[in-house]
Amino acid sequence: MPNTCPAWLIKGVAVIGDHKLRLLFEDGTVGDVSFQDDPWDGVFAPLKDPARFAAVTVLDGALYWPADELDWAPEPLYEAARAHALTAA
Repeated sequence: MPNTCPAWLIKGVAVIGDHKLRLLFEDGTVGDVSFQDDPWDGVFAPLKDPARFAAVTVLDGALYWPADELDWAPEPLYEAARAHALTAA
């Protein structure tokens, strides 16, 4: 049976630097996304702290920070990751 999940759902995340993540998506896309230039204001202000940002996980196909109960929709991250996709050697 073919996969019916949207391609842009996040399946995995790895922290690869301060405010920088490597994301794996449902369709197999793997790419790096930097959040270093994000303003980190409002409800996301706690994520200015690199240690707090690094506590990211995946919940229901989106990035999720459990301590702050924050999530980040996967659709724009998919486009950013595709722009910085990794390819096999």
